[in-house]
Amino acid sequence: MHGHGGWQGWSCRGSGRGGWGFDPEFMAAFWGAPGGRRSGPLRGGKRVFEQGDLKYVVLRLLDEKPRHGYEIIKELEERFGGAYAPSPGTVYPTLALLEDLGYARARTEEGGRKVFEITDEGRAYLAENRSTVEDIFERIASFGTSFFAGPMMDVNHAFADLGRAAYGAATRTPRDAERLARIVDVLRKAATDIAAM
Repeated sequence: MHGHGGWQGWSCRGSGRGGWGFDPEFMAAFWGAPGGRRSGPLRGGKRVFEQGDLKYVVLRLLDEKPRHGYEIIKELEERFGGAYAPSPGTVYPTLALLEDLGYARARTEEGGRKVFEITDEGRAYLAENRSTVEDIFERIASFGTSFFAGPMMDVNHAFADLGRAAYGAATRTPRDAERLARIVDVLRKAATDIAAM
C-alpha cells in the first residue's frame, strides 16, 4: 500500500482484499498530514485521523503485546481491511518518539531485530487519553467495514478493473509511445471527470 515506486495515488501491491491499494499520498488526509492538504473523504469531509493520532495507535498495539515495527504495519493493514498500511517512514519515527517520551522501550532479539514493548508510563498515558484512543480505534474499525460494504465494493471492483485494464494495455506494447499517450489521456480524463463530481 505504501507506494515505493508505484504510480502516484495507487499501487498494484497485493492485499488480502483484491490486490489494489493506496500509497501514503492518497491516505495522508486520513492521518492528518501537515501542509494544508484537504481532509479525508469520510465523516462528512472531516479527517478520519488527526495529526498525532498515530502515536496513540502504535502505543495501543504495543499495549496488546510487544511487536516489531513490521508487525505494527501488518496489523494496521489488517484492521483497515487491506486498504491501507502506514509506511515504515511513519511507524519507525513514531516508535522512536514513544521511546524518547518513555512510553515504550526496545529490546534487541537474537539476529539484531528490535521488538518494542509498552512501559508503565505508556500505560498511564493511554489511560489518561482513553476516550481519544477508543475513538480512533472505532474509526479504524468503521473504515475497515465501510470500505468493503455496499456500493463501495462496486467502486473497489471498478477501480481494480481500471487498474488491470490500464496496466494490461500498457504492458502489452510498452514501446508504443502513441498508444501509451492515449492510455494516459483516458486515465487523466477519467480522473478529471470523477474529481468534478
